[in-house]
Amino acid sequence: MSQAATDSQNPLAPPNDGPTTNSKSAAKKEAKRLEKEAKLAAKAAKVSATPSTGEKKAKAEKKKEDEEVPFVNTTPKGEKKDLSEPMSNTGYNPIAVESAWYDWWEAQGFFRPQLSASGGIKPEGHFVIPSPPPNVTGSLHIGHALTVAIQDTLIRWNRMLGKTTLFVPGFDHAGISTQSVVEKRLYKSSGQTRHDLGREKFLETVWDWKNDYQNRITNQLQRLGGSYDWSRVAFTMNEDLSKAVVETFCRLHEDGILYRANRLVNWCVRLNTTLSNLEVDQKQLEGRTLLNVPGYDAKEKFEFGVITSFAYPIENSDEKIIVATTRPETMLGDTAIAVHPADPRYTHLHGKFAKHPFLDRRIPIITDDIVVDMEFGTGAVKITPAHDPNDYEVGIRHKLEFINILNDDGTFNVNAGDKFEGMKRFHARVAVVKALQDAGLYIETKDNPMQIPICNKSGDVIEPMLKPQWWVNCQPLAQEAIRRTRAGELHIQPKQSENEWYRWLEGIQDWCISRQLWWGHRCPAYFVRIEGQDQDNKDGKHWVVGRTLEEATERARTLAGDAKFTLEQDEDVLDTWFSSGLWPFSIMGWPEKTPDLEKFYPSSLLETGWDIIFFWVARMVLLGVRLTGQMPFKEVYCHAMIRDAHGRKMSKSLGNVIDPIDVIQGLDLESLHLKLYEGNLDDKEIARAKAGQKKDFPKGIPQCGTDALRFALCAYSGGGRDINLEILRVEGYRKFCNKIFNATKFAMLKLDESFVPEPHAKPTGKESLAERWILHKLNIASEEINKQLAERNFMVATGAAYNFWLYELCDVYIEAMKPMTDESASAEGRLSAQQTLYTCLDNGLRLLHPFMPFVTEELWQRLPRRPNDPTPSIMVSSFPLFDDAFVFSEADREFDIVFAAIKTGRSLAASYNLQTDIQLFVRVQTESEAALFESQASTIAALTKGCKSTKVVRELSDVPPGCGSAVLSPTIVVHVLVRGLVDLDVEIAKCDKKLQLAQLSLDKIKKIESQADYEETVPANARLANEDKRKTLEADIDNLNTSKEMFAKLK
Repeated sequence: MSQAATDSQNPLAPPNDGPTTNSKSAAKKEAKRLEKEAKLAAKAAKVSATPSTGEKKAKAEKKKEDEEVPFVNTTPKGEKKDLSEPMSNTGYNPIAVESAWYDWWEAQGFFRPQLSASGGIKPEGHFVIPSPPPNVTGSLHIGHALTVAIQDTLIRWNRMLGKTTLFVPGFDHAGISTQSVVEKRLYKSSGQTRHDLGREKFLETVWDWKNDYQNRITNQLQRLGGSYDWSRVAFTMNEDLSKAVVETFCRLHEDGILYRANRLVNWCVRLNTTLSNLEVDQKQLEGRTLLNVPGYDAKEKFEFGVITSFAYPIENSDEKIIVATTRPETMLGDTAIAVHPADPRYTHLHGKFAKHPFLDRRIPIITDDIVVDMEFGTGAVKITPAHDPNDYEVGIRHKLEFINILNDDGTFNVNAGDKFEGMKRFHARVAVVKALQDAGLYIETKDNPMQIPICNKSGDVIEPMLKPQWWVNCQPLAQEAIRRTRAGELHIQPKQSENEWYRWLEGIQDWCISRQLWWGHRCPAYFVRIEGQDQDNKDGKHWVVGRTLEEATERARTLAGDAKFTLEQDEDVLDTWFSSGLWPFSIMGWPEKTPDLEKFYPSSLLETGWDIIFFWVARMVLLGVRLTGQMPFKEVYCHAMIRDAHGRKMSKSLGNVIDPIDVIQGLDLESLHLKLYEGNLDDKEIARAKAGQKKDFPKGIPQCGTDALRFALCAYSGGGRDINLEILRVEGYRKFCNKIFNATKFAMLKLDESFVPEPHAKPTGKESLAERWILHKLNIASEEINKQLAERNFMVATGAAYNFWLYELCDVYIEAMKPMTDESASAEGRLSAQQTLYTCLDNGLRLLHPFMPFVTEELWQRLPRRPNDPTPSIMVSSFPLFDDAFVFSEADREFDIVFAAIKTGRSLAASYNLQTDIQLFVRVQTESEAALFESQASTIAALTKGCKSTKVVRELSDVPPGCGSAVLSPTIVVHVLVRGLVDLDVEIAKCDKKLQLAQLSLDKIKKIESQADYEETVPANARLANEDKRKTLEADIDNLNTSKEMFAKLK
């Protein structure tokens, strides 16, 4: 879609600030623009008159034009990409490379579980991940990309290990979040509320939203390369999953685990619903703080972080008792004052009453040694059982009156008295303090460090309120979960998350599952209204549950007896986490005994962020064990929380929320700004977000591609709790993709059209030293990557793959094989080098594939296949494993010595600023060293840029005068000819400085070795290391003295 089309369809887009064509200023500017263009055209015509310059410019423009032509995917959907054309001359283009492969993979059925011939799990075993269902509230952010990168890496790796794999995609209806965002959008676009539409019409609107965003998210997941089995896609409110929710509710109620009670809940006034404790954040205040509160005028701020003291008059006395509170308005719901039974200051008041100053209410003075701390404040505590969690427990213990003073909308009700009825709660706070002052009962207000509960959905201040709700008794479920976890049925990592797991389960409280929403699973509970009876719907006495209306009706008949009755279904819906807690088994068809449930449950792994281990993971375990008798998964891996480069939490209002698609395909700054208008941010928040985007992405987000993004996210995952994401690092891995692309392209030139790979990759025994070395390194990389993926250490696994490709294959072997494949090389040697190169490319791409699926498929498909190898795709090829046939420990040791000499020679040449005609001399002392370096002279020259010759000598006299030198070991010295290229006095001074440092180090080693008890107290390996250091330093000193004398003779 063109930008113009986008703007015309986006009424929220910012206005075009350009001049209109009917203004005078616009006409002048347009005239100037045309004049400038005419001058440029004239200049261009003049330049084109010069043939040579014109030709150069034409070539440059042609090259630029070729580079800027946007890629267009012409592969029909589901068909295999045509790779018959040569690889691109403009390098790696992620958009071109990633095109078409996903649709082909899916069309080929590669994402579906591969079963044995008998239809069962393959002998290699199975690996199943139930993908955490993203909310249908909006597009995915970079945190979701981390989840996909880690999970799909494990799925692809296990698939390549030959296992039956299943990666189930799905979506969560996200009750509160989705209803909230749709309500905001509805009001912003039409000025209507959900109540204006009515429940049925509003739910139709939400379903439309869900379908739109599910499609968007599906596209994102596919662009990220997630190899999901889309034939099994699930949604928490689909018919099958809804059936599981109803079954769970009814079964838990029948088992006495689920019950109805009028208890204190977390009430969000803004959203008008109950929240669980996990949906409430605690905002820390260090003292007096003025805050805006949602639902009030933006200019209004209210006082928090203070404690207010006031006095209650004692009945039939002139005495007063002083109490303190952080919420003065709640005194309108006070029904007791508690003192410690051992506090002598109040012994005479035990059993007496205080008088409420604004209400006709006597307030008993009670004794309680649990809630009262004699040392805090005055030692007297006001008790508001209906509006404070601690006071609620006091009210239960002492059978106090529970008086609710709040309406659901946050205004005060009739129980607050005529003076305050109808006031909004924080206006009432101010009014109560004023009334106390007027009554002469106000004492003081002072700073009080504290936490205030904040709804993490709306930002509103939470109010504890009494509500009749449905609850789950979690204690027996948690005890069983703890027992099974300790027994080893569940492995949680990292260790910190496991510790938190036990701590939370051991202190678990009952779970309120009712939500006052329209979007969600409506409670399958019915109030039985019996004709002629006075009933209370707050407890569960007159409620029945039913899987169907017929079942509920039958149970109601039993309850009502012969009396007439009507059924009224509960208007509330269930907490989103109630349905999400069933995810691992509901997606497999539970409560039915389906083939999927039999084959793929329990799952192998649940991967998620550590921040929702209690929201979601714990509830899946509690419900899974209770309903299926099994742990729903064998392992939990908690990934880190992604923050921006500054360590800040991702926030739309900060402008640092990143859409993974923007990282994949790149986005300029202006387009980033425009995306802010798609959400519900107000103008002030948009301005702030724009500033944040301009600071972090002054040139927009660069195009990085999926493979680079996935690899970067895995490379960040080393077991920590936070990731500070640098987009520049992701861009760095795009360059790594480019390196792989170009290296493979160059290597393909070495595999001429006549090349045919051997039927197997086993070494022939005729490989050169460099070949044996790279095969050994390939084997080490294979072993390390498998080990680290098994241990879920993605940082080390990606590091091993990166090091092999960049520092061993590209930087060393591909360069070292050039003389092996030139015209002077033997046919046998050339073919061996080609076979080794092919094995490294084939296996190297397979090692990378789980992290980088697209570029590896693109390049692997260009490689020839081994004879009789029908493997259609790299994603169903075999993952490289450790192979004893590839162990060349001696070759590894020898080539490391050669490569150390190469690096020493490079360093010497660089220190003398030599770039061409470099002449190297390697002086050795043993026959074996001489044979080694003489056999590798061509390799040394190939790996030393600008090297003219390499000569191996035995005697110092064979080294020409005027060489700079460096000691590699006590028996190996590398020299480079610098005669006539250096200042001799400077070089002599350098030798003196190095001699001084070397002598200090040698003296230190000798001092250690000369200790009386050295042989007895120092371990043998440490003594051996010291001996090697001493010998090397002695050789270094001899060499420096020789060099110094040589430079002196040349003067």
